[in-house]
Amino acid sequence: MKPAYACRVLLGVLEEAHVSVYEIGLRLQGKPVLVVGGGSIAGRRVPRLLAAGARVLLVAPEATTTLSDYAAAGEIQWERREWRSGDGDDAWFVLAATDVPEVNAAVAAEAEARRTWCVRADDAAASGAWTLAHTEFDGVAVAVSASGDPRRAAAVRDAIAAGLRTGDIDAPRSRTVRPAGVALVGAGPGDADLITLRGLELLRQAEVVVSDRLAPQELLDMLAEDVEIVDAAKLPYGRHTTQEQINAVMVERALEGKFVVRLKGGDGFVFGRGAEELDACLAAGVPVEVVPGLSSSIAGPAAAGVPVTERGVVHDFTVATGHVPPGPQSKVNWTALGAGNGTIVLLMAVKNRAAIAAALIEGGRAPETPVRIVENATTKNQTVRQCALADLGVTEAHHPSVIVIGDVAGRAREL
Repeated sequence: MKPAYACRVLLGVLEEAHVSVYEIGLRLQGKPVLVVGGGSIAGRRVPRLLAAGARVLLVAPEATTTLSDYAAAGEIQWERREWRSGDGDDAWFVLAATDVPEVNAAVAAEAEARRTWCVRADDAAASGAWTLAHTEFDGVAVAVSASGDPRRAAAVRDAIAAGLRTGDIDAPRSRTVRPAGVALVGAGPGDADLITLRGLELLRQAEVVVSDRLAPQELLDMLAEDVEIVDAAKLPYGRHTTQEQINAVMVERALEGKFVVRLKGGDGFVFGRGAEELDACLAAGVPVEVVPGLSSSIAGPAAAGVPVTERGVVHDFTVATGHVPPGPQSKVNWTALGAGNGTIVLLMAVKNRAAIAAALIEGGRAPETPVRIVENATTKNQTVRQCALADLGVTEAHHPSVIVIGDVAGRAREL
């Protein structure tokens, strides 16, 4: 008995409730691909083609800025003209993505006559091939088709991507060897969702995790039971693990053949001693990868609706550490910062905020300069306080806080 296919017409396009396709991955490394049309659809597809190693020929009178930049950099060949018969003679794959259906139909018809697979971006029902909704994580690539329904395919793709990132969908490795050495991973400003995909990918493969207290602790809950977690918590002005001890445990575990992730809040190279950890690994001959994180110096203010720069308001900003008060021991030129007009972002400055405010005012900053104090940025416990620079020393503040000084801090925004 033949299967029944329910059909409906929507906006003149015939859609079948079920369309059988044969999903396949094309290995396009070094192979020519023709893209006709230089609009937004081509702009979304070309980066994937380039990532697959394809040699892309773009035929279009005009193109998006992104595509023109690719052409200027020599990453694609751009023929600035209308499509002509024969453009796809050497192509292994064709994308018809103009805004003229008749042109797309002609491109597709010629490709089919040459037995070359072609995607029509404007008409799924008339297309000989489809670009599937795609996601990649931790070496797993997933492509989803949904009988020509791109929104449904994208929704399923997004659900799968979320499951892979959270670990709800288990994707154990059977062939790929774990990374070696140490990965220095910045986990972002506080919210566990703000770690980069690369950082999360490496964390999922870790055998040892050396974690700071400012790293999102929810990330540790997703680790397997056999992962060793080394608490390298550094409490402000209290007992803490020395940097030398942290360096030693990373190197020792890596030399034992284990893959180590050094996990810390923000970005490890913004007042995070990442350089010292990098040097320790290199000195010991341990392979090391650096995964930048979203620095709290920018993300913290942004989470409170405060941009560190703003057109027409301020054209520069300085990030400074306040763990050492103004004086002979500090390497910060507080006098110069006081004399300037740019935004000042302070990290680790809660204890010394009164002395810093005094130094800035002495250097020339107006006592009424707006200040925002952002505690526990991006987390459910985020707190924002506002004051004038002269009152910074007596305004409540707790660790961890980002202190923003300057005109941008006075622009009231509630998120």
